[in-house]
Amino acid sequence: MRIFFDTSMLIAAVVEGHPAHILAFPWLQRVKARLDAGVVAAHSLAEMYAILTRLPVRPTIAPHMAREIIAVNVLDTCEVATLSADDYVTLLNHLADLKIAGGAIYDALLLHAAAKAGVDQVATLNAHDFRRVYPALADKIVSPLEG
Repeated sequence: MRIFFDTSMLIAAVVEGHPAHILAFPWLQRVKARLDAGVVAAHSLAEMYAILTRLPVRPTIAPHMAREIIAVNVLDTCEVATLSADDYVTLLNHLADLKIAGGAIYDALLLHAAAKAGVDQVATLNAHDFRRVYPALADKIVSPLEG
């Protein structure tokens, strides 16, 4: 199965102190064990780095450690899906047609990457908002919080 991980699932899976770690970690472990194929959006790499280097944990996660966490847990195990300039224009039109404003575009970016990658499931801790901004993938959006 091809599983797309959004940033919330990735962070929860790699940060032991995260409240959803115990739920998200097994999903990533399945990909690392090659039982499933993992897919992430290129945008999530930047989001992960930003989040990891600013988490209020002690000790803090230094930039070189964040890079290593991302490399070992994502880059070494997952396909990275990218978007073109045309994809961004398509998303602007999509969200305007749905009358969705603001930061929801970042969720839509991830979901459009998932759609382009032809994934079987989209794993997120933010299922409600994901279904709202990208109804075409609603039946593929899953959350360990809902199970």
